[in-house]
Amino acid sequence: MDKNKRTICVFCGSSLGRDATFAEAARETGRLIAAHGYDMVFGGGGLGLMGETARAARDGGAKVTGILPAFLRDLEPPLARGEDVQIVPDMGTRKRQMLALGDAFLILPGGIGTLDEFFEVIVEKQLGQLPKPIVLLNLDHCYDPLVDLLNHTASLEFVRPNLETLFRVAHSPQTAIRHITRVLDSRSVPSSG
Repeated sequence: MDKNKRTICVFCGSSLGRDATFAEAARETGRLIAAHGYDMVFGGGGLGLMGETARAARDGGAKVTGILPAFLRDLEPPLARGEDVQIVPDMGTRKRQMLALGDAFLILPGGIGTLDEFFEVIVEKQLGQLPKPIVLLNLDHCYDPLVDLLNHTASLEFVRPNLETLFRVAHSPQTAIRHITRVLDSRSVPSSG
């Protein structure tokens, strides 16, 4: 990754979901990442929303880095061209590298793996180990049940009630990128190494 450019780490599904609006929002997210001068790091697969976002970012001029566990190389093959693919031994290493490379984290719709990555970053942030912006892109309210669950656990005093300090909920790619840009611009230097 270029030390002078900021990098958005994108977590999202390796499938497209049932609604075409998810794929279009993924492409728009990739276009916006590139248009705002960011690079992108992601899970490395060329399928689903991951592939849609990465291709759009790459086509817009962003450097795209995929972190792909060796055992997924055949299940989630990387993009055909224009992607720096780093093969790692396992999922834990993948997440650690993505957290280290990302200056901000953007979570699009996805399945269990995406939820795992989301929880990884908010736990790290809650523990003071990840002082980076996190945005949950709640397209068509797909994450409403998740946000409701987190608010419910906060009401039971199992989660700190100030969830808004851990992550921001956005309903469009534009709002998500705008929030990330505002937070990153308020800092003097990129935090990725």
